[in-house]
Amino acid sequence: MEDNTLEKKFSKFIIAVSIIIPVVVAILFGVKLKDFGVDVEPLSFLPPIYATTNGITAVVLVWAVLAIKKGNQKLHERLMTSAIALSVAFLVMYVAYHMTSDSTKYGGEGALRYVYFFILITHILLSIAIIPLVLITYVRALAKRFDRHRKIAKITFPLWLYVAVTGVIVYLMISPYYVH
Repeated sequence: MEDNTLEKKFSKFIIAVSIIIPVVVAILFGVKLKDFGVDVEPLSFLPPIYATTNGITAVVLVWAVLAIKKGNQKLHERLMTSAIALSVAFLVMYVAYHMTSDSTKYGGEGALRYVYFFILITHILLSIAIIPLVLITYVRALAKRFDRHRKIAKITFPLWLYVAVTGVIVYLMISPYYVH
């Protein structure tokens, strides 16, 4: 399938996923399994793992851009698919952690506190915005609409890279305040 057919076929899916994921994550963020009588140990080992996953995602994204600039379309495609898989893995771990653990409060003070919250808020907002951008960019590549793919990828790449890198920064800034 080429041209607009594939894009049109996936447009409702992209809209649905772009709405459902943030809504479900927001709902699950407030759900604590212990409140439902589920006796589960807090998954306190997950934050460094999902922060590392974000860091790997950033590296994979840069590698993918370098691959396509060198004309290696197959490697680019595999790396981008890997970046999506890493982002999904991050999301699953993030939700699992927050369903089993209380949120950690940032304990920094002064200007650093404002820097932390600026990074956190932009990270969260852009992590929501990046969902449809990634999906549209990916579908355009699958549809072999590379002119349209390149156009949106120029927006998607820096925003996705920002989300991945700031995920690591948020973790590093809040990690001293985790209760062990």
